[in-house]
Amino acid sequence: MLAFGPVHLDVTDVHRSGAFWQEVVGLRPVPWESGGTALGAGTRALVVLHPGAEGSRPPGRSGLYHLALHVPSEADFADAVSRASARRWPQAPTDHITHWATYLDDPDGIQVEVAFETPDRVRTYEAGPGWPRIIDADGRPRRAVEALDMREVMSHARPDAGDRPMADGTVVGHLHMHVRDLDEAQAFHADVIGMTRNVAAPAIGFADLSLGGAFPHRMAVNTWQRPGAPPAPGAPGMRHAELRWSHPAKRDAALERLAAAGALRDDPSAPFPVAVDPSGNAFRIAAE
Repeated sequence: MLAFGPVHLDVTDVHRSGAFWQEVVGLRPVPWESGGTALGAGTRALVVLHPGAEGSRPPGRSGLYHLALHVPSEADFADAVSRASARRWPQAPTDHITHWATYLDDPDGIQVEVAFETPDRVRTYEAGPGWPRIIDADGRPRRAVEALDMREVMSHARPDAGDRPMADGTVVGHLHMHVRDLDEAQAFHADVIGMTRNVAAPAIGFADLSLGGAFPHRMAVNTWQRPGAPPAPGAPGMRHAELRWSHPAKRDAALERLAAAGALRDDPSAPFPVAVDPSGNAFRIAAE
């Protein structure tokens, strides 16, 4: 099985970014041995902050659109919304039908989505002429982006919701990347990495892939910055994300495909091989 490990972020000010991830998102410092400042939930590292980024991310570039932290329960999602609200941090609650979401930007403009998966609400999720078509469990057509029912969300809130840390059991549930070419990105993640193609909506420059299971949206790619978008070296954003296989044989097979595709980066200092997609987005091929 393939899953995401922590996402490594290049930031301009580790202390300022660390305050956001701890006070607003609710992460806590966790042990980490290979450089950077690791923050997570329970003992699981979810983001690793690295200093040295400069300026702000210029428009029209490939790279991270957002990383998504998936929480275990409705109450944990209500905690996340309450925590940001209590600190007056701007957020954008959204109902994607497949999941509840709220979006926040860190001090460098790096976007994080906090999500609670709701696959039981979905009957079908498939490509359409524009956004993916969703038929919910009651047979009603739904849009992929709707207003979130905050009364329902906050009905799950606990008395100390705004002060609770992010729940143990939270994971990096999906990534969404800006890429230079939609077909190229899908081929890399499906045919080389080994994910499963899900929905492709080229009319709006969007596609996503799954890792199996009930939740289909694990890796999303888009060309919304512009087709052919180059990377932005030195700017704040994702240094790399970790991909972890529970079966060593499947990891080894992925490494063979990556080597054949010329996608592995020679970095003797890295504890695991690093693969770079055609848009310049990097993924560390880690052990479970």
